[in-house]
Formats: sequence, C-alpha cells, structure tokens
Amino acid sequence: MPRVSAEHLTARREQILAAARRCFLRNGLHNTTMQDLIGEAGLSVGAVYRYFKSKNEIINAISQTVAAGLAARLDEVAARDLPLLEAVSAALDVVDAQLGPDGNFPLVVQVWSEAVLDPAIGAIVRERYLELRRPFRAIAVQAVARGELKPDTDLDATEAALFGLLPGYALQRQLVGSPDKATYLAGLRALIS
Repeated sequence: MPRVSAEHLTARREQILAAARRCFLRNGLHNTTMQDLIGEAGLSVGAVYRYFKSKNEIINAISQTVAAGLAARLDEVAARDLPLLEAVSAALDVVDAQLGPDGNFPLVVQVWSEAVLDPAIGAIVRERYLELRRPFRAIAVQAVARGELKPDTDLDATEAALFGLLPGYALQRQLVGSPDKATYLAGLRALIS
C-alpha cells in the first residue's frame, strides 16, 4: 500500500474543516450532522472518520484554529505596549475582521450557544476563552506601569473586564449592526473618565 504524504493528510484535514465550516454557517451547528459534513467534503465516511471521530472533534479543531489566529493577533496588540484605549481600539480591529462575510464570528455565536447545552463544547469554549484573555493581562500590566490604572489594580478582574469588551462589541455589531468602533470607544472613554 503506498504511503500518503504529510501534505496530502493536511490537505484532506483542511478539506474536511472547510466543509464543516460551510455546513455550520449554512445549516447551523446544531442541525448539521456528520453525514452532512461527509457529503459536503465529498469524501468517504472512512476518510472523514480517519481524521475526526465526532462533530465535537471537528468543532474543537475549527475553534482551535480560529482561537490560535485571534490569540496571535491579540498578542501582537499587547506586544505594541499601547496606551490602554489604543490597545482596546486595536483589539476591536481584530474583532471587526471577524464580523465580515468571511469572518468567523457568526460561527463563534453558534459555538457559544451549543456550549450552554453541551458540556464537551462548553469545555472547548472555556479553554479558548482563557487563551484569548491572556493578552489582556499584559495590556493591564502595561496600563498599570504607565499610570493609566492604579498600582493596586486587580489584574485578574481587569484582564477579564478588558477581554469582555470584545464579545460585547462583536455581539452588538452582529445582532443589531451597531455601535461602530468609534462610538463604542467614545462610550469607553466616557466610562473611564
């Protein structure tokens, strides 16, 4: 039996993930079955199950890829050592890129919904959230060092609150179409001052 190259294996895996993403966006996460994913991928049942044993494994793989990309972008924001509101503004740019037609936020909302009902997906979401919150610790530490936040600032609480600004902004943009970034930042400035 001929050996299959690593490139071929990677390409097949990505083919399955791309098919799953299309199905999830078209039919919804809950309504998509493994049979739907297999049909969309155009592969045999055995080929798909070679890579993923369940829909949750596929959800995990997609969310890991998306979260890793977002975390890298947020790490870049933190590494720039910007003033607090500029760092939040740059983080909102990362979110805005996910809200468009090719963005992942519509899928993220579905994963959040399933996380409430399915403990396995809930565990995936928790792991990804902790990964995405991490850069906001660095942003908070930098803000303390610059005197923008008090020296005794609770870094755990501040990290969580800063990160919470992103899904709050994204959900409003996705569900009601507003506020735009400038309006959201104006609201934050008013709260901080």
